[in-house]
Amino acid sequence: MRIKVIIITVLIIIAFMAGAGFAIFRDIPSIKDFERIKTPEGTKVYAEDGTLIGEFKIQKGIYIPIKQIPKHLINAVVAVEDSRFWKHKGIDYIGIGRALVTDIFHMKLKEGGSTITQQLAKIMFLTPEKTLSRKVKEAYLAMKIERELSKEKILELYLNNVYFGHGAYGVEMASRIYFGKPVNQITLPEAALLAGLIRAPNAYSPYNDLVRAKQRQEIVLERMEKEEFISPQERKRASNQSIHLSSLRISTENYNYFLEYVRKQLEENFDIEKIYKGNLRVYTTLDPHAQISAQRALQEGLREVDKRMGWRGSLGKVSLKEDTAEEKVAFTPSQGDIARGTVISVNPHQAVIKARGIKGKLNLQDAQWASKILDPSGKIKILKSFKLTDILSPGDIVMVRFKSVGKEILFSLEQEPEIEGALAALDPQTGYIKAMVGGYSFQRGEFNRAVYAKRQPGSSFKPFVYAAAIEKGFSPEDTILDEPISYRTGLKEWSPSNYDGEFWGEITLRRALAFSRNVPTVRLAETVGIDSIINLAKKAGITSEIPADLSLALGSLSLSPLELTSAFAVFANGGKKIKPIAIKYVTDNTGKIILQNEPQPEEVLSPEVAYTITEMLKDVVAYGTGTRANIGRPVAGKTGTSNEFRDAWFVGYTPQLVAGVWVGYDDMRKSLGHGEAGGRASAPIWAQFMKEVLSSREIQDFQRPEQESPKESAQKDTPPIMPKQ
Repeated sequence: MRIKVIIITVLIIIAFMAGAGFAIFRDIPSIKDFERIKTPEGTKVYAEDGTLIGEFKIQKGIYIPIKQIPKHLINAVVAVEDSRFWKHKGIDYIGIGRALVTDIFHMKLKEGGSTITQQLAKIMFLTPEKTLSRKVKEAYLAMKIERELSKEKILELYLNNVYFGHGAYGVEMASRIYFGKPVNQITLPEAALLAGLIRAPNAYSPYNDLVRAKQRQEIVLERMEKEEFISPQERKRASNQSIHLSSLRISTENYNYFLEYVRKQLEENFDIEKIYKGNLRVYTTLDPHAQISAQRALQEGLREVDKRMGWRGSLGKVSLKEDTAEEKVAFTPSQGDIARGTVISVNPHQAVIKARGIKGKLNLQDAQWASKILDPSGKIKILKSFKLTDILSPGDIVMVRFKSVGKEILFSLEQEPEIEGALAALDPQTGYIKAMVGGYSFQRGEFNRAVYAKRQPGSSFKPFVYAAAIEKGFSPEDTILDEPISYRTGLKEWSPSNYDGEFWGEITLRRALAFSRNVPTVRLAETVGIDSIINLAKKAGITSEIPADLSLALGSLSLSPLELTSAFAVFANGGKKIKPIAIKYVTDNTGKIILQNEPQPEEVLSPEVAYTITEMLKDVVAYGTGTRANIGRPVAGKTGTSNEFRDAWFVGYTPQLVAGVWVGYDDMRKSLGHGEAGGRASAPIWAQFMKEVLSSREIQDFQRPEQESPKESAQKDTPPIMPKQ
């Protein structure tokens, strides 16, 4: 009887273990899947000039064979991540025991015991969850990998897939991002720095903390010496050798907002499997030069607006204990680069700051904007006798710009803007999207405001009101009253007012639009009829909901920058509506075109009406609210500001390009501050972008339609004098 009980018990235990094993191992993949992961090329995305700007694929990074990876980098990774890699069979029991003893000694989880093979299993197939079943799967899969793949293949897969921080997957991408060169060119100290990142990329990133990065590099070099990969002399030389970091990291995100827009369009046309494994080629409309210019113009413009709001204080404080580690890692600066720095010393007129391992000076005049202090509650304090010691003290962490990088390093004071913005630019004849920036930084937030942020355009909607009027027979020289008016709706009374609080009396439509007068525009909308304005806006391509009341005349609807910019293209394109196009065509793995988008212009306004509005919008830039958008060539455009300065817009165009800029907070309740209207906050960003993009293109003026009425506007020869405000 006892034997029966024992046998039954044993059978139950075996059955339980078999069931548990089946539950744990049933979804363990075949090692052949490694080859399938590496083989698919995914989808390559090209700009209009053939530049490869991105890829959509399962495996991230740039895959390179192990023979192209320097031996000292392989040794550095093995030394610090898995010193017994060449000896174990996937599980390092000695390493596990050593880690366990260390953890017990320190009374906390201080050291891990995962081998490179286990890490590869986790990277390629498993989730990052810390559960017993996941660890069991990891161990089992690691042993399976070791049986079926060579050590060299395991290292190759690992080094091409492990994450190094700042969006870098694999050693090739990491080398390019941190050092601006391919991995086969990196030195021993650079290899040690990269190897040190694997354990905690954010903590040990030299972009985030130079001292910790250097300390981690020292640990890697010590491990390499201990494992006899390098000699003591080589370790010492490598430790003392300076490392120059690349500023390339800043530019890696230039295309990300556009790429995500393209990805979403691909997902609407193809299944996920085809996108990520189908070896597709996507040929887009993006102009790389325009895109980089847009990113730069938007970031610089947002910084300027943010600085006008005031100085929010240092980012933190560090101890200034003598530490030479930072001297060994240096950022190779270019004029205009922005970096985090530490205040070493400060007097009323000058501060010494170390940024990216380089000491420089910050003079009082290069921090003058910080005399306006903005505290967390939103209160503003103006320092009249401003001194650097009022805002800085030794140990403060601040953002600085490399103002001069010659014999003497000079800084100017910066701060990361809290405000956001977006820019969209299209070819008005084709609808081809030439640039798209959805925010200050893709790393800071992936939400694409150029496409998905619905904000009130304010006065930048007014051209559609005036176009409806011109369509009904009004001329730019017809007059309308700029006098107080009120409207009653039920128990509520609405009395629109002008920006300056004044009224100019009888005024031409041309001047009313040029100076963005609210009251005459509302009167005009009442005369023309709201339905006419709505119909015209819809014909121009506006698909968002449009309120059917007179507040529409002042831009009370909500639009995205791309939507409003493409609607403006109707005026630039002689009355023809175009649909924004990001993808020209897509080919499959045989080169066959499987998706194609061709421009399909549709006339929705007469060329005469479009030209008349363009001439009126040229006045906005020539002498009206948009003078900051004057770039020395014929330009038409319109400023826009929503209630309480929550949104600032400028949308404008030349015959070759139409672009729109929006600036504001993501929190729609927050104001940019009094006076931060579209003409001040957004027009300079637009101007900087257009100057750069059009600098090498011939100056063109807008062509009058051949069937234009002979009626001339004599007043156009000389700009009218603005009435006293």
